[in-house]
Amino acid sequence: MERLEKAIMEGELGPGERLSESELARRFGISRGPLREAIGQLEGRKLVTRVSNHGARVVALSKQDLLDLLEVRESLEGMACRLAATKMTDADLDYLAAMLSAHENSDAMRQGRGYFQAPGDGDFHQAILRACGNARLTGMLGDELYSLLRLYRHHLSMRPGRAAEALKEHKNIVDALRARDPDAAEAAMRAHLRSSRSAVEHWMKDEEFSE
Repeated sequence: MERLEKAIMEGELGPGERLSESELARRFGISRGPLREAIGQLEGRKLVTRVSNHGARVVALSKQDLLDLLEVRESLEGMACRLAATKMTDADLDYLAAMLSAHENSDAMRQGRGYFQAPGDGDFHQAILRACGNARLTGMLGDELYSLLRLYRHHLSMRPGRAAEALKEHKNIVDALRARDPDAAEAAMRAHLRSSRSAVEHWMKDEEFSE
């Protein structure tokens, strides 16, 4: 499942694209059984949808769906960052700082190709979410919302100038967290996500986004 998920998250298989079992089985060098199981798991996470008589496809969000998700994300993740400000240890904060240093020195960032983060332990937002200490909030953000947004985050990170802006905004968040200031931490996260939403709105004006 990891290779199929990676292909979807990194845009190799774009939103709305049909998932041909025969082609994907050849591509990944596996039989159709495990591939069908992987598609089923991603369907359960809302990353894949099945259309009658058309098979499985990568999910495609409408413009309004995406904007709605971003509004929800700002509120929920702002709260997660507020909670994390009082719960993150010095080791947690050092981990975040080291993560951002690795992001800054990545080939993609240096070459201006975008800001790409690995899922799980290598994702800045996931690290803060894990530290917030609220299981319900973690489930609401992590189980479905993050997965759906990652479909589009890859493309947005490649917009000229956005990668450097996002990295700076991440550093501002770490500064607020290190100051143990819940108000500042929430404000920094919300400011970052509003910038992301603005980038989405500009992207929607381009021909590359379609319903």
